[in-house]
Amino acid sequence: MRMKRIARASLAGLWLVTVSLAITGALYEMIGRWRDERRFSQRGHLVQAGSIRMNIDCSGQGSPTVILESGSGGPSIDWLMVQPEIAKFSRVCSYDRAGYGWSDSGPEPRSSLQISHELKQLLQAAGEKGPYVLVGHSMGGYDIRVYTGQYPNDVAGMVLVDASHEDQDLRAPESIRKWSQDYRKHPGWKKLKYFFQIHLGWARLTADRDAPAFWPKAFREEEDFLTLPTKHQFATIDEDQVFSTLSAAQVRSAGNLGDRPLIVLTATRQEDIPPEIPPKDAQAEEDLWVHQLQPELARLSTHGKQIVVDSSHEMPTEHPEVVISAIHEVWLAAHSRGGK
Repeated sequence: MRMKRIARASLAGLWLVTVSLAITGALYEMIGRWRDERRFSQRGHLVQAGSIRMNIDCSGQGSPTVILESGSGGPSIDWLMVQPEIAKFSRVCSYDRAGYGWSDSGPEPRSSLQISHELKQLLQAAGEKGPYVLVGHSMGGYDIRVYTGQYPNDVAGMVLVDASHEDQDLRAPESIRKWSQDYRKHPGWKKLKYFFQIHLGWARLTADRDAPAFWPKAFREEEDFLTLPTKHQFATIDEDQVFSTLSAAQVRSAGNLGDRPLIVLTATRQEDIPPEIPPKDAQAEEDLWVHQLQPELARLSTHGKQIVVDSSHEMPTEHPEVVISAIHEVWLAAHSRGGK
């Protein structure tokens, strides 16, 4: 009987501690969200694009207009260090994809084709006129290439910023292919797990763990505010689910870029390779990226070139000056060819 009483008391104590931690975490998240909502105002404004409202932020004057497309998981403020400089010589727009930042969630599948259609609707509804110079970071490279295939008359030039290649998963070392396949399993479980992490405060507590060291504190905090909500995380998971299948197939079908001016910026430091990948395979992946996949992207246009940059994948925030210079070069070439 004494042992049973001790066991019951221990279980009751454990339950009390668990409930207390859960309540503390939930309060931590509620207070943090309440505080952030008063600190950060919307950059841009909402526009009704088809069935959803999307956030677009445009500035500057000049033509062709530059459109900035973020990478996977990146809200429009990922261009915060680039956009003001572009606005000095041209009109430039960044935006939040459906589910990201200030934008409403959008219909599935979250493929590059769906994203390109939504971007077209957004630009039309916002009254922005083409042709455009499209700039895509990481997975955003998929989206702007599919957009070009769908609306070729809209596009005067392109900059690909350490952009994804449609065959990168197929040609990666076996250990990385297996890791990618395992990572994309069980999206429903990922969403459920994240739901509890955010509402119990754990996601907020650990948000800065993987943030680049070169991000200013104020930028990192605003990034957290925009990316912590479940709708943002769920949109990222949904995009990733079709990244190497449906979206990659859509990119392959998009065709090349003809003679449009194109610059491909390639980062040398692929720091997002998981630590469990053998060093030999990690090196092989970096070599594949820099010396094979990225040069192939540059050959999408007869007026394409590759520039290799000593940078991490987060080039728009680590080396915005390189991105600005490339955009300016492509913009000048497009402008001189009549893209105005």
